[in-house]
Amino acid sequence: MIQPPLKTQALIIGFLCHLACTSQMTGDPKNPSTNMPVSTITVNTLEEVLDAFNRHDLDAIMEYFSDDCSFDFPRGPEPGGKRFIGKEQVREALAGRFKGIPDVHYGDDRHFVAGDRGVSEWTLTGTTVAGVPVHVRGCDLWEFRDGKIIRKDSFWKIVER
Repeated sequence: MIQPPLKTQALIIGFLCHLACTSQMTGDPKNPSTNMPVSTITVNTLEEVLDAFNRHDLDAIMEYFSDDCSFDFPRGPEPGGKRFIGKEQVREALAGRFKGIPDVHYGDDRHFVAGDRGVSEWTLTGTTVAGVPVHVRGCDLWEFRDGKIIRKDSFWKIVER
């Protein structure tokens, strides 16, 4: 099978996400289990969240999260990284990120929302407190419920030099 160029693939994915975001429900009306849930989270919401991250505004960031949220850090003792559960733990983990990379910034971003799921792609830049520059491409996989973020699962590329 011939794969379309990456740019074409990205356009197709964007179009499918657009269809998912602009339709109220999809699937068989006789079988509600095939319907995609409608979310009040939008691409604009994810852009606002990223803006709060770039301001290092923990209060603003946490307003978007549910009380029972979770955050899967890209590193940790398990294959899925380290998981933080509940607003307090998630806030502490994010505070640690800002403390460890005081000038952390997420740029070159784009976002998709489809029902109760979303994706944010970004380039993270900054310098650790040890003076090590960081420049990586990454993404967040989001899950939503009742207009709040219930899960943030982060991934970073591994840079080898």
